[in-house]
Amino acid sequence: MENIKIGLAGNPNVGKTTLFNNLTGLHQHVGNWPGKTVEQAVGHFEEDNKRFEVIDLPGNYALSAHSIEEIVSRDFIVDEESDAIINIVDAANLERNLYLTVQMMELNANMGVCLNMNKIARKNGITVDVDKLSELLGVPVIEIEANSDVGHKDLLKMIEDLKSNPINSKDKLVYGNELKEHLQDLVNVISKDKNLLDVSAFWTAIKLLEDDEIVMDKVQQSSMSNPIFLEVRKVKDHLKDIYGVSAEEVIADARYAYIDGLINECVKLPENRQLTLSEKIDKVVTNRILGIPIFLIIMWVVFQVTFTIGAPFQDLLDAGFSALGDAVTAGMGENMISSLLVDGVIGGVGSVLSFVPQIILLFLLLSFLEDSGYLARAAFVMDRVMHKVLGLHGKAFIPMILGFGCGVPGVMATRTMEHEEDRLVSMMLIPFMSCTARLPVYLMFVGIFFASNQGNVIFSLYLLGVIVAIIVAAILKKSLFKGVSTPFVMELPSYKLPTLRGVLMHTGEKTWGFVRKAGTIILAAAIIVWVLSYFPAGVDYGSQGSLIGQIGTVIAPVFSPLGFGHWQAAVALLFGMVAKEVVVATLTSVLGGSTAALATIFTPLTAYAFMVFVLLYIPCFATIGTIKQESNGWRWPLIMVCVTLVTAFIVSFLVFHVGLLLGFH
Repeated sequence: MENIKIGLAGNPNVGKTTLFNNLTGLHQHVGNWPGKTVEQAVGHFEEDNKRFEVIDLPGNYALSAHSIEEIVSRDFIVDEESDAIINIVDAANLERNLYLTVQMMELNANMGVCLNMNKIARKNGITVDVDKLSELLGVPVIEIEANSDVGHKDLLKMIEDLKSNPINSKDKLVYGNELKEHLQDLVNVISKDKNLLDVSAFWTAIKLLEDDEIVMDKVQQSSMSNPIFLEVRKVKDHLKDIYGVSAEEVIADARYAYIDGLINECVKLPENRQLTLSEKIDKVVTNRILGIPIFLIIMWVVFQVTFTIGAPFQDLLDAGFSALGDAVTAGMGENMISSLLVDGVIGGVGSVLSFVPQIILLFLLLSFLEDSGYLARAAFVMDRVMHKVLGLHGKAFIPMILGFGCGVPGVMATRTMEHEEDRLVSMMLIPFMSCTARLPVYLMFVGIFFASNQGNVIFSLYLLGVIVAIIVAAILKKSLFKGVSTPFVMELPSYKLPTLRGVLMHTGEKTWGFVRKAGTIILAAAIIVWVLSYFPAGVDYGSQGSLIGQIGTVIAPVFSPLGFGHWQAAVALLFGMVAKEVVVATLTSVLGGSTAALATIFTPLTAYAFMVFVLLYIPCFATIGTIKQESNGWRWPLIMVCVTLVTAFIVSFLVFHVGLLLGFH
């Protein structure tokens, strides 16, 4: 006879013991857990030539080291050779009950969920989408009534399935990017000691951040204890700086945010229930009709504030770099070295750094929206569009949002997507998001051609990138990718007023990344552009007779149908493939350091068509390399290069020619 051993886990008063008694009948006994003063109830029953041993675990709300009951439950899950853990959940109180479920998922328990008290839930107007809850949790979910045989057959089948096909329940957990990133850093250090891998390293990382004494004592014996505890301290300090609360509170908030997302997706609540403040706000900002317009209005305001306040500071920096260039020329005279410093370094790098004020403001506002909990709602709102229009779940919008900062982390964020085809489609879309590297290009052009509408014009480019990405995704899903998207839980953290320190730290980190890039990649590219502009000897700097002018003359005709068939625009786009900021450095260099000279080769219409091309064409080398790494080969990066290049030509062509038809110039 086959033996199957299961543990029943759940909060107090969810019907766990009722189910235990119903299953085991008279075949049960009570004693103490070995070495503990907590009673254990053990019983068995036989069915279909199988003997089921059932252990009724202590009822608790968490799996911390705060009580013996909690320690007993988690020790059973970790150490006992059980075949399955059955989590009993009160369907009428899912939010409270799922907190324990989530912690068992962190522990990577081989778990199934039984929704009990469904009749009471329905009587209270609560409806649970069981199939969707199962799919989102990544574990089997069934309905039972613990005091009867309702769901009995389904329960037996679930137990047998878990025994024959154990699951990794932690794989479906979705915590915020900030917490997830630092948990992964800690997991990487923990994983270096194989002796610590008898349990999930992810769970160990969480418990260390929660100051769990038992786990800390265990890690203390590790050969990696020093680097592990150093990383723990580093992560704790960072989370404290960002959120203004302890790491333990950050983790608890992340769990509840995940649960809120589950409830939002799977549970229909009665209309007359008292709503929390977050739920009241969500009634408006995630409304099916109002959600997207509100998101667009908020982003429009962000751009208006950014460019209205930032423009004067940019002018000051611009004037400062110009004065510095004049001083270098006056002090050194006109020679090759002064030209390198003035036209190459100051003109190239300085032209990019002059936009730092607007970039700081943009990062500041976006960090505020992210830390307040609103950006998670934006992803949730877009989920409906992505899922219904494209068959691509809103999870794909999270990497896209990250792509507004930089394409590299956006591409890497697709790792969280379970379905390979969804992952690849998402990678194809991220290059269409207007990353901060493109922002200096927009700022240079709108300052000259659209001075009175800078915020509106740049907002239109960001919006155009999203629209084009959705259209391209629809085409790809009907051609290269025809698989069905898998759903997931959209994390919905509670609204809160971000801490000043947290917002400033996020802003500082992102701004420093931009400045560091200007001092490395852009500096190197600016020097290469200077060399090509200065030679061969005897030609005017940055003229059509220079090496860079000759290169541009060859490729410029390709862009003539788009309205900007000038050699200067052509070489700027060519070098912009290294990094989009290099477009600014190149144009500044070949135009003699004067961005005002753009008006001699562009009109407002062709300037907008050029910005559209910069928005949509081949991403930087770093993003291409990341896609190659994440897709394990060159096939998809090359397809992405072709898709983005063709899309950029088509959309820029339409912008230019439709603009001509409408009388623009």
